[in-house]
Amino acid sequence: MSIEFIFRIIGMMVLALVGLTSGIRVARLADADPVLYATVFVLLGALIGLVVTPWITVRPVGALRNRIRQMPAQQLVAGIFGLTMGLVVALLIAFPLSLLPEPYRYILPLISAILFSYLGIAVMITRQQDIANLLEGWRFLRGGESETPARDGRYVLLDTSVIIDGRIADVSQTGFISGTMLVPRFVLNELQHIADSSDMLRRNRGRRGLDILNKLQKDSVTSVRITDMDVEDVREVDDKLIMLGKRLGCPILTNDYNLNRVAELQGVPVLNINELANAVKAVLLPGEALQVKIIQEGKEIGQGVAYLDDGTMVVVEDGRRYINQALDVVVTKVLQTAAGRMIFAKPESGN
Repeated sequence: MSIEFIFRIIGMMVLALVGLTSGIRVARLADADPVLYATVFVLLGALIGLVVTPWITVRPVGALRNRIRQMPAQQLVAGIFGLTMGLVVALLIAFPLSLLPEPYRYILPLISAILFSYLGIAVMITRQQDIANLLEGWRFLRGGESETPARDGRYVLLDTSVIIDGRIADVSQTGFISGTMLVPRFVLNELQHIADSSDMLRRNRGRRGLDILNKLQKDSVTSVRITDMDVEDVREVDDKLIMLGKRLGCPILTNDYNLNRVAELQGVPVLNINELANAVKAVLLPGEALQVKIIQEGKEIGQGVAYLDDGTMVVVEDGRRYINQALDVVVTKVLQTAAGRMIFAKPESGN
C-alpha cells in the first residue's frame, strides 16, 4: 500500500466529515431535508478529498525532495543559512511591527517573515561562492590551511566517452586531477544502455566502460562519486552534462570533439584527454637521433613509417627497404597537425 493511497483515504475521510457538517448547516439555513444535503455534501467532500489530497500533500513533498536531492551540498547549506538569517531579521522587527494599529499589527509581521526569508535564501545562494572565498581568506589570515579545494578543482564531470576510452583510469592514478570525479546517474544509465545493446561492438564498449568505472572506484587516487543530480528539462546526455557543468561551475572531462566545442561555446570549461595525450608526447627537435622500427611503407616513393611508444608517427625518408628492421634515424622536421604530432626523419649516415 503506497503512501499516496493512504493520504487519499485520509483526505477522503476528513473532507467527507467536513461535508457532513457543512451539509447539515446548509440544510438548517435552507430549512430543507438535512439527510439529502448531508448525503450530497459527504459524497462531494469524499470525491474532492480522494482526488485533490495527493496534490497538496505527497506530490509537493516528493517534488521538494527531488529538488533537494539534485542541489549541491554547498547550495543547500547556503539556502538553509540564508533562511535562518532571514527569520532572525524578521523576528527582530516583529516586535515594533506588533505595536502598530490593527490590522497592520497582524499582517506586517507575517509579510516581513516571508520577505526576509526569501531575501536571505536568494542572497546566500547567489553569493555563496563569494562568501565561501571570504571565509577561506579569513582562515588563511588567521594562519589556518584551507581544507576546501578551489571552485574549479572541487568537481570534475566525467563524460560517457572518456569512461569507455579507459585512459582516465591511468590519468587518475597520477594525481593530476584535483577534486572529486562526478559520474551523474544519467551517464551511468547510458553506459548500461550501451552495455545491453544488441550490437556486439557497442555491447563490448559499454561493458568496458562499466569495468573502467569499477576500477576507478576501487583504485583511483582521486575520489569518484556517483551523483543523482540531474537536469529535468533536458533529454540529451551531452546537454545535461553542459547544464550541470554550468550549475556546479566545474569542467567536463571528455574526448568527444563535438561536446568539447559546444561546451566551450557555452562557457563551460573542458578537459580533453586527447589534447592531454598530445601535450605529453615526447618533444623531439630537428637533428636529434633515435632508433625506430620500420613497419610499413609510406605514401611517397621510398618512404617507411614507424611509430614511437606514444603512438607518434615517424616518416623515414628512404626507409622502405628497412621494413621490419630497427633503424637509427635523425629527425629532420616535426609537424603538428590536427590529428597529432608527425615526425619526419632520415637514416643516419652509414646505414
